[in-house]
Amino acid sequence: MKKVVKFGGSSLASAAQIKKAGQIIREDESRRYVVPSAPGRRYSDDVKVTDLLYQCYDAAMSGEDITEKIAVIKGRYDEIISGLELDLDLTEEFEVIRDLFMRKAGRDYAASRGEYLNGLVIAEYLGYRFIDAAEVILFDEKGAFDSEATNELLRRRLENVERAVIPGFYGAMPDGSVKTFSRGGSDITGSIVARAVRADVYENWTDVSGMLTSDPNIVDNPEPIETITYRELRELAYMGATVMHEDAIFPVRREGIPINIRNTNRPQDPGTMIVESTCRQPKHLITGVAGKKGFCSINIEKEMMNSEIGFGRRVLQVIEENGISFEHTPSGIDTFSILLHQSEFAEKEQAVIAGLHRAVQPSSIDLETDLALIAIVGRGMKAAKGTAGRLFSALAHANINIKMIDQGSSELNIIIGVRNDDFEEAIRAIYACFIDSDI
Repeated sequence: MKKVVKFGGSSLASAAQIKKAGQIIREDESRRYVVPSAPGRRYSDDVKVTDLLYQCYDAAMSGEDITEKIAVIKGRYDEIISGLELDLDLTEEFEVIRDLFMRKAGRDYAASRGEYLNGLVIAEYLGYRFIDAAEVILFDEKGAFDSEATNELLRRRLENVERAVIPGFYGAMPDGSVKTFSRGGSDITGSIVARAVRADVYENWTDVSGMLTSDPNIVDNPEPIETITYRELRELAYMGATVMHEDAIFPVRREGIPINIRNTNRPQDPGTMIVESTCRQPKHLITGVAGKKGFCSINIEKEMMNSEIGFGRRVLQVIEENGISFEHTPSGIDTFSILLHQSEFAEKEQAVIAGLHRAVQPSSIDLETDLALIAIVGRGMKAAKGTAGRLFSALAHANINIKMIDQGSSELNIIIGVRNDDFEEAIRAIYACFIDSDI
């Protein structure tokens, strides 16, 4: 059995945390490939190493003396090395970093050094082989991740390597320059490694015991999710409910490799399993509820709209020409609405309205602002009767008006729109109806 284990920054912020991670790795022989993040915050007002590196590089670009800033970063690693009782000296590595900072190696290079250095430390601590991600994670000339070339190269590189540490977050361009994924990209590296070695499980260790059925900032002590499918995760992640980088799903999904979200500080907790499909029935009718504020709707009215061929296409073409992405398009016989991110739309609202008048000659256009979208997601809804009725009843009892309803053809989710001011209360009402009431 083979497992790839990725540890987040909070799990590796100090020597004590790295010792916890080391114990987790050593207690299971199948945990053979380790993907570390850079050290995160040790306490609430601490600074992540990646942010220190950005600050240091920006100072170098401004012509400042970065001696003290480099010393602060080195001190973080020296403290970890001392706490782990390692015979490891990173002085030469920091001399190289300082030199390349002054030679303007780029912000991607600067950001990547947190993972690189932590990889060296953890490889030494575990006795695993260190493999620089810049040698095995490939980006093309345009800066796009080269999935297939990376998979082939990484597969061959790890074929005869029993145990290895591969730093997360970065790779290299064809010219050898360092290129990073977006923030949180160590999750992606772990997924890439899992695919290359055809792992049985990709374990993603962080500071929470898996995904939760709702936002703990809104609902008190929401239940953890035991098992969730990739499709359900995609729906919830769209609304911001995720504990890992969204792009980390795709490499493992194509290989059918499950992801296990675990808590470094509570390794006894089973966490959340993310799978392609499952026969396991969910504990509740819904798997989770999540949402976002900050939407608006354009409501277009025109008589006989339904018989006008190409009406919807022309409306959406106006949205496209203004460089705006749309979220949903609920419609009726004589009405057509478009849900948009309010921040994207605000600057271009008059251009869009004028464009719509020219494109479809509407009877009227009405704008509604300050809307929130909430997604109720669950594979259990497909076979259940009365889900929508329960939802609407719960919101009615909470005195919340529903502004929009949209249900996907898969019956995996129902999305509703409410006023921003009703958002938190709506989440709590839905949670109480579908999860608290089932306990």
